[in-house]
Amino acid sequence: MSSKLVGVGVGPGDPELVTVKGVNALRAADVVVVPVMDTGERGRAEATVLHYVGQEKVVRVVFALNERSDRARREAAWDAAGGRVAQLLAEHSSVAFATIGDPNVYSTFTYLAQTIAELVPGTVVETVPGITAMQDLAARSGAVLTEGTEPLTLVPVTAGAAALKEALAGPGTVVAYKFGRQAQEVAEALRETGRIDDAVWGSALGLPEESVRPAAELGDAPLPYLSTLIAPAPRGGGRGGKL
Repeated sequence: MSSKLVGVGVGPGDPELVTVKGVNALRAADVVVVPVMDTGERGRAEATVLHYVGQEKVVRVVFALNERSDRARREAAWDAAGGRVAQLLAEHSSVAFATIGDPNVYSTFTYLAQTIAELVPGTVVETVPGITAMQDLAARSGAVLTEGTEPLTLVPVTAGAAALKEALAGPGTVVAYKFGRQAQEVAEALRETGRIDDAVWGSALGLPEESVRPAAELGDAPLPYLSTLIAPAPRGGGRGGKL
């Protein structure tokens, strides 16, 4: 029988935001892999998983998640991580991989699944969706993501502030991920496009150090890397007018 690799979205950090299906997948797997940085500290995925499975079932695998400048070192870490997961698949019939957010939205899991397809042909790959940071921030801040026919654009600011500014010039809601190190550029883009007044940002959602603030308060200081911003679509009055 083929082994199975399941990418399980465990949400943005609040353990109460893991779906029932996600919890069942974590508990049904023989082992649960959690990604850790090469510095070794416990990440959000691992902290969330430990609310539902015992430590003895968790396998920590180093992914160079904090390496963005040395491509060779990053790829070497990816290869090593893929090899470790391939080894686990040879030893177990079911391996779950816990990822923050959703496994199909800017997730470590997509890269791992591609590697496993090459290393262990025939492996069955499945995903369990998870709640995303933009959904959690919308709930915590009261921001409405979309109404009627409005588009929704998700931009990773690691792609550059130009892509964000282009999206902000459009008509719909814009969500920016991973903007913490470019907070000042993001604030400038919001001001230039007239979108700063209704925008909100958040970091460490669901954790003790959570911060949810108006974008108008963005300053020059960098924020946590995994900060999320919502700039709602410009909306006029009236109920149901956009349906």
